[in-house]
Amino acid sequence: MFTYALDDQIELRPLALQHARPLFHLTDRSRDRLREWLPWVDAIREVEHTANFVRNAIKQGAENGGISAGIWVDDEIAGLISYHQIDWNNRSVSIGYWLGKEFEGKGIMTSACRTFVDYALMEMDLNRVEIRCATGNHRSRAIPERLGFVLEGIVREAEKLPQGYVNHAVYGMVQSEWKLLR
Repeated sequence: MFTYALDDQIELRPLALQHARPLFHLTDRSRDRLREWLPWVDAIREVEHTANFVRNAIKQGAENGGISAGIWVDDEIAGLISYHQIDWNNRSVSIGYWLGKEFEGKGIMTSACRTFVDYALMEMDLNRVEIRCATGNHRSRAIPERLGFVLEGIVREAEKLPQGYVNHAVYGMVQSEWKLLR
């Protein structure tokens, strides 16, 4: 993964260990908002926890198993977008993402996701990209819907969050459809 400018203010950058501290502080500032939808937030209590995540993301990238990129707005980290474990046999991947609360509602994540979907399907020549999110997370669900993904189904009680189990909406995009939408 390389640094990729989405516009003159926003860019995607591969994670590096020096990003652990600003990424932790962003997580900490957004903790109440993030914990509503992301089960890992409560386990991130110090910079070293974020540093361990970054080390694992770098290792996964080096092993060609996934990519994690920081989303930077005016040289400030705003969030994260990742390919979860790439399934090379089936040429598919799932995308996960989050933004700090002060960066929401500005189209940043839709733009980042569009770039990640395009890169997966056109550059990496994968056949399928999937996005899963809690059915009640309307902001997150709006992103694949804006990008033309197909709602393929609902997985019941797919994830345990602090408030209990939530259902997941499963959205999919295949390469042949993406080519028509580009």
